[in-house]
Amino acid sequence: MSCSADAVKDRLLWNVKKEVKQIMEEAVTRKFVHEDSSHIIALCGVVEACLLHMLKRRAAGFLRTDKVAALFTKVGKTCAIAGDVCKKVQELQQQVESRKNQPNGQEPLKRQGSTTSKTPVLTPQAIKHIWVRTALIEKVLDKIVQYIVDNCSKYYEKEALLADPVCGPILASLLVGPCALEYTKLKTADHYWTDPSADELVQRHRIHGAHGRQDSPSKRPALGIRKRHSSGSTSDDRFAASAREYVESLHQNSRTHLLYGKNNVLVQPKDDLEAIPGYLSLHQSADSLTLKWTPNQLMNGTLGDSELEKSVYWDYALIVPLSQIVCIHCHQQPESRWTLVLVSQDGTQRPPLHFPQGGHLLAFLSCLENGLLPRGQLEPPLWSQQGKGKVFPKLRKRNSNKSVDLEEMPAEDTSTDYVFRIIYPGHKHDNNSGEMIEMQGFGANLLSWQLEHCSQGSSCISCSMGSSPYDIPSCCTCIHDRTPLKMLCESMKRQIISRAFYGWLAHCRHLSTVRTHLSALVNHSIVPPDRPASAAAGLTKEVWSKYQKDRKNYKELELLRRVYYGGVQHEIRKEVWPFLLGHYKFGMAKKEMDQVDADIALRYQKVMAEWKACEVIVKQREKESHSATLAKFSSGSSIDSHVQRLIHRDSTISNDVFISVDDSDAVEQEPKEPAPAAPAAEFDSPDSGLPSSRNYSVASGILSSIDDGQGGSFEDGAEEEGRSEAGAGLSEEQLCSHAEGLASLCAASYTIELLDTVALNLHRIDKDVQRCDRNYWYFTAENLEKLRNVMCSYVWEHLEVGYVQGMCDLLAPLMVILDNDQLAYSCFSHLMKRMSQNFPNGGAMDTHFANMRSLIQILDSELFELMHQNGDYTHFYFCYRWFLLDFKRELLYEDVFTVWEVIWAAKHISSEHFVLFIALALVEVYREIIRDNNMDFTDIIKFFNEMAEHHDAAEILRIARDLVYKVQTLIENK
Repeated sequence: MSCSADAVKDRLLWNVKKEVKQIMEEAVTRKFVHEDSSHIIALCGVVEACLLHMLKRRAAGFLRTDKVAALFTKVGKTCAIAGDVCKKVQELQQQVESRKNQPNGQEPLKRQGSTTSKTPVLTPQAIKHIWVRTALIEKVLDKIVQYIVDNCSKYYEKEALLADPVCGPILASLLVGPCALEYTKLKTADHYWTDPSADELVQRHRIHGAHGRQDSPSKRPALGIRKRHSSGSTSDDRFAASAREYVESLHQNSRTHLLYGKNNVLVQPKDDLEAIPGYLSLHQSADSLTLKWTPNQLMNGTLGDSELEKSVYWDYALIVPLSQIVCIHCHQQPESRWTLVLVSQDGTQRPPLHFPQGGHLLAFLSCLENGLLPRGQLEPPLWSQQGKGKVFPKLRKRNSNKSVDLEEMPAEDTSTDYVFRIIYPGHKHDNNSGEMIEMQGFGANLLSWQLEHCSQGSSCISCSMGSSPYDIPSCCTCIHDRTPLKMLCESMKRQIISRAFYGWLAHCRHLSTVRTHLSALVNHSIVPPDRPASAAAGLTKEVWSKYQKDRKNYKELELLRRVYYGGVQHEIRKEVWPFLLGHYKFGMAKKEMDQVDADIALRYQKVMAEWKACEVIVKQREKESHSATLAKFSSGSSIDSHVQRLIHRDSTISNDVFISVDDSDAVEQEPKEPAPAAPAAEFDSPDSGLPSSRNYSVASGILSSIDDGQGGSFEDGAEEEGRSEAGAGLSEEQLCSHAEGLASLCAASYTIELLDTVALNLHRIDKDVQRCDRNYWYFTAENLEKLRNVMCSYVWEHLEVGYVQGMCDLLAPLMVILDNDQLAYSCFSHLMKRMSQNFPNGGAMDTHFANMRSLIQILDSELFELMHQNGDYTHFYFCYRWFLLDFKRELLYEDVFTVWEVIWAAKHISSEHFVLFIALALVEVYREIIRDNNMDFTDIIKFFNEMAEHHDAAEILRIARDLVYKVQTLIENK
């Protein structure tokens, strides 16, 4: 017994040491600890376990369920510090309870600037450990534990941890450090610079994550019918902290479903006020149904910020839990307007809701009836009429003997009143002896309390002939003694079947919604990795040589399947990539491939000659512009302004890759009027993690005049001519001479706008080419010139879009693998058919963000809720650079090759949108780190920027393929 008790005490102390260590590490790196930190909650839990270890029943309280509360209360009678904590906890509990239990279940919304709304918002974990947590935040937990250790005989058995002469003092000493820290609910201004680095966060997760978590992604189902709410979620009837959050809560969100919404529903808040219009909405969560009405003044933003905070309309807003409503009165006015009155269990009536003309009330009742299922229902239910849908039930009269089928349809010019009850299983139904509203086709149900005991006992022959307790002859007035029990069993059976049916129906509807939203993201046919043979080895040199020997009979799908599941062997990438990108088609003969290469060569040489001819004219205009500038210098006019412009121009040479070239161009010009300040460069850049709000198209970038000194990288004409002679194939010298001759002939045909556009794009290309992957061994001066030629040729054919920063990043890996200008030009053109839509001139980026929201809501709703709560970065703007460059900046160069070829093959094997699943896999790999550190938008951008080129590409691709398979099986409903 003593050995097991010692083991328990050692385990408890070890847990305390671990949590204290994590809290102290967080305090050292962040300079503060958040009150709702997961480490604080974990420490409170293990300290409670220590306090409850072998606690005497007398100290724990005989009738109290909260033993920690009983212990603190008893200690507080003799220890002043513990007594102060007891008072503090009682105040917190009273404030929380008073907020939950408002009269009639309704609380007027607090005005945003009100000083009375200071009730603390505590998470469920904080309320669960409120005693230990309060003592820790007040920095007296160590003193209280030390007092208990000194007086342990009053509260604990001899084998208890706190009664141990060694373990007890150790526990009190361990708590000294956490009790000396500063705790806050807000982040300090310098936390961005004191947060631990991404490497440190990953190392911590590896150390502390060895034991695993019960809710790890591998143990969670792919789809949960009932969403798991995170620890920070609040109850449905708790009001949002701000007007914006409250208005957003009225619409569809991740926590509640919007069943009904109607504007311009009138409510008269007070007798001396006129009815005011507002927005009526019906919300359904996992276990509750709530009706809300909000005045239009709070919805449409007609009030200013200061007016909104002080607005009296907050007091008029209604929040009514339907669980407290028993009756719904519907009154029809002569002008075909409907009024709805809600009656509570205590008979209190809510303010009447006046619906506009039309079928809005019927639509509301239909949504309410569906929302009550399967737990509750309307009595009487609405009638389903073929061709019309839901309609009001018809009035039918009953006399004392039998039911009379006399339908009384109310006249159109008379008012009609309906009374509906909200009933739940287990509640008794009241019976009206007068008029009764019933659904057509059903009579009055025989209820157990209507049955009278038979004076004949069990000898009644007519009763014994019935095969069912419902088959009761009209001539008999007896009921068997066991009939009520049979009816109860039958009722329970129907309820069980009904609940199972409605649960299955809800599941099917949910899956139908999922299939509708996600069916376009994946291919519906699943290609397995092990049939006909394992594809884990990828496309090897041996398999590729077999294909080359038998091109027509070898299946293209088998090659793509191997690429998708295992990549391409590096030695054959130069031969395989043209097929994956569409330059060649699988099955082509050698002659056909040679013909494709010859056509591309002719086209490439033609395009090269055209843009080089235009470049000659552009350089000539620049020389003339420089001559004019020198003339101005010699005349002494505006020397200071020119020098200042040159200084600004030179300062842009060392800018990062994604800084906009437009900014430097604007500086180099000499505008006639003062130009507005250019926006910050980092927000135009994928490095910032934010989508660009600027359009880099040529239409917006044409300069009004180039004569005022646009130098760019063409300042030295001789240097440009020398560089142009470096690399465009064997006929480069002939091409240059031909371009000069062509320029002299066609100079008059170029418009000023075209020359300005070409100059602008050449300037942008030159700046990015010189900085493109300059640390990679392949990009020597000669290969950079090849890169420039390919990029200029592509842009010349797409001047309507022009060059956009990031295009060089997409071309560079193709140049490394193919090492051929003409082949790289063709493959890059095919690649840009998909990638160009990600740039600002296309609309694919917004589609990616929307699809990411749908995917993560279905596959990991817990992480989606965490993102929504911590500053709401479910817009997924931090994925911007990922989608723009196909993860080129996130991975090592060798891993980029593998990821790209898997993306190209996935279009035919699993999904045309495979980049979405790679992005989701990147998030899922670090989901526990994101969750444990409560990362907000800034944190997650900083984390992934630091983790660039540190990811495990093979693991990310494996998770991405698994996510695709989950969606595919979900759509197939396997």
